[in-house]
Amino acid sequence: MSFLDNSGDIILDVVLTDHGRKEMSKGDGSFQITKFALGDEEINYSLYNKTHPSGSSYYDLEILQTPILEAFTDNAASMKTQLQTYDNLELLFLPVMRLNQREDANSMASNGTFYCAVNEATEDNGGSDATTTGVARASDGKARTGFMFGESLMGTLIRVDQGLDTTQISPLRALPDELKETSYTITMDNRLGMLVDSTGALASYDYLDDDNIAYYTVDLGDSYVKNITNNTTSPSQVIQGPRGTTMAFRIQSSMDTQTSSYLFTVLGSTETLTNRTAGGAGSSIVYYIDSIIRVTGVKTGSIIDIPVRYVRLQ
Repeated sequence: MSFLDNSGDIILDVVLTDHGRKEMSKGDGSFQITKFALGDEEINYSLYNKTHPSGSSYYDLEILQTPILEAFTDNAASMKTQLQTYDNLELLFLPVMRLNQREDANSMASNGTFYCAVNEATEDNGGSDATTTGVARASDGKARTGFMFGESLMGTLIRVDQGLDTTQISPLRALPDELKETSYTITMDNRLGMLVDSTGALASYDYLDDDNIAYYTVDLGDSYVKNITNNTTSPSQVIQGPRGTTMAFRIQSSMDTQTSSYLFTVLGSTETLTNRTAGGAGSSIVYYIDSIIRVTGVKTGSIIDIPVRYVRLQ
């Protein structure tokens, strides 16, 4: 939704997203709006001018005159950030989410993305030493940094940590409950992959929208989300101040990407990657599709976008 006109009477423009319309169209009485979010995507707060020559009534004039986008129905793009309300009005720091890449098992590849090898041939040729075109293992047999095995469900584990990333508050101090994230929403392109936990167990999505974007919710206490119990200055920690929870997952490649190159030829391109040839001297050409997995904190509204490149041998 959006305010269309702020020059006089305020007009509130509210529309349902495409998924909301789908739910309402069932006509069975199950559609109920129980929550809503507010955002300020269009506002540039640096326009606040405390030195305006006409006085304090004009400090925020440019902000108030900022054009506001009309409401639109694409739920994947309608609001990238959300305004939050906290009971404690004396907060100096707000919680954030950070990718934890302090260990090789959680790190991106050297080009700044996570790779998902979509089938066994692309992973490591099903473990066969007779063929070395697989790209997810190095010549020594170890999984390459930043590579997930989309069919075998091994390799890199994507980890996101949450808390107050500041040195001004000791990590030994407990994070207040209202700042501690206990639930996360994960969105990803369902045509390409699905969410799995560290053991390879497949998650069930909450719903699938009209753009084939799957929405998952994971909660504290399940196999995805845990409390961060290490509250020291350990080098394995990426949050410098009080810590909340950590969330980790892998990707299972979809049946379409495992068994067909069609999506890769339509949506992707090709690149050359090092394969399992002894001494690292060999390479293979692979198809790839770049995608984004978005993780959103349900309580705090924090968002982090994680780049993923799905690859398949030509």
